[in-house]
Amino acid sequence: MSLQIWIWIIVGLTFALYIGIAIWSKAGSTNEFYIAGKGVNPIANGMATAADWMSAASFISMAGIISFIGYDGSVYLMGWTGGYVLLALLLAPYLRKFGKFTVPDFIGDRYYSNVARTVAVFCALIVSFTYIAGQMRGVGIVFSRYLEVDINSGVFIGMGIVLFYAILGGMKGITYTQVAQYCVLIFAFMVPAIFISIQMTGNPIPQLGFGSQSADGVYLLDKLNGLHEELGFSEYTSGSKSTLDVFLITAALMIGTAGLPHVIVRFFTVKKVSDARKSAGWALLFIAILYTTAPAIAVFARTNLIETVSEKEYSTMPYWFKKWEDTGLLTYDDKNDDNIIQYFGDEQLNELTIDKDIMVLANPEIAQLPNWVIALLAAGAIAAALSTAAGLLLVISSSISHDLIKRMVKPDISDKGELIAARISAFFAVLLAGYFGINPPDFVAATVALAFGLAAASFFPAIVLGIFYKKMNKEGAISGMLIGILSMLFYMTKFKFGWFGGGGPEDWWFGISPEGFGTIAMLINLIVSITVSNFTSQPPEKIIKLVENIRLPSDDDL
Repeated sequence: MSLQIWIWIIVGLTFALYIGIAIWSKAGSTNEFYIAGKGVNPIANGMATAADWMSAASFISMAGIISFIGYDGSVYLMGWTGGYVLLALLLAPYLRKFGKFTVPDFIGDRYYSNVARTVAVFCALIVSFTYIAGQMRGVGIVFSRYLEVDINSGVFIGMGIVLFYAILGGMKGITYTQVAQYCVLIFAFMVPAIFISIQMTGNPIPQLGFGSQSADGVYLLDKLNGLHEELGFSEYTSGSKSTLDVFLITAALMIGTAGLPHVIVRFFTVKKVSDARKSAGWALLFIAILYTTAPAIAVFARTNLIETVSEKEYSTMPYWFKKWEDTGLLTYDDKNDDNIIQYFGDEQLNELTIDKDIMVLANPEIAQLPNWVIALLAAGAIAAALSTAAGLLLVISSSISHDLIKRMVKPDISDKGELIAARISAFFAVLLAGYFGINPPDFVAATVALAFGLAAASFFPAIVLGIFYKKMNKEGAISGMLIGILSMLFYMTKFKFGWFGGGGPEDWWFGISPEGFGTIAMLINLIVSITVSNFTSQPPEKIIKLVENIRLPSDDDL
């Protein structure tokens, strides 16, 4: 069968599965809409958490950016895996015991202030919309290539699908949909990797294959370094980023995890704290399968790409090359009119421009794998983007309906009224998310990295100090969150959008990238929070006792 038929069959079947699950698990109460009725099995919750965590950035963009920048791309691997461990071990059990399933709810109650809650809602919306922009961009890229529509139309299709099962099923529907999406995305990610690992090295284990010898007896990484050297690219296995920036980006990704509302809420969908710990362990195992494979896919894709296109006649390029050209994500400019593709590290000589986000998707096509494998990868990429987008939509809708309307604007609203408000909020949120997906600030992984920086700058100190520092008060938390998020927004808009007289990388302060500045903004938040707390009144005695209590194990922990 042709590739297009395979794509329609496999993608169609997965969509039917997601929609069927959404109808089966329709939420009938706010408890089911927000936290799935606290009835999810830890293993299922681990799969759902992994799908929520492994967004389009993990599936599509992470291996893509590693394939282009090599060693420097390791910051994403270290930051995102380390960040999940930090969240699961340091914060999740305490937040689960506190009993508040949204970050604004935790901050509002811990800091006994509706002003703090409002600031937290503001921060949560900024973080979530930045994050969801990357997911919608990923959906658009997948649809533009495989359904042969333009990227904007792809974003609109993705919006419709996410809106359907997020609004209908809420967290209950999203959880069980994400279990299915995890199975789809991990199978889709691993099958091409295993195929190509066998093809290039004879080793069926990708994690070992990319460190093995290729068919010509040369170690694959040495071969790739040689290709890079010939074409004028920087050596694949050595970095060009400053050590300071690498450290700051990694730290921002790690600590930003602690403030990601769509991941934190997953620890409330199980019955008890001990189940939250179990699901965290299962999720880490499920996440590790993809994250340990990504560097291998990056090497396979980069090597195959260079050998396929460099110094080859444009007219002889295979089918996939022309199809990606149609999307505008791959462009060829024949500067010397010789019909030979000159792919070089020197911008003056280079004739080929490749979007980093297409590498994983184009990888099985470049390697000439069977059509069903390519179609499977498309379904997996869509599953990765949609699973996280749905989780983020729920956070946005719950921030508005629960944290603003229920807790502040109209406390006497009925359960049914709150559920309607949540669904209406999700509807308008997906429209705004679609706009950001069409007009993203950067490629998928970088856009998501900015969301982590915003979360680090705003939430991390407020959450950590709220759990471990009894003297932390509302004045300190509010001041810290506001200064932290505004600092990050200023730096991000200055150097990503050119506001406030911003410039290129040569103008970055001390060589710190916008992705890495989240760590600096977090430190500013931390210093301001502690300083203001020490010069203002202590929290009420009941809050101090509450903080002491959440650090003590309860019966269900044993």
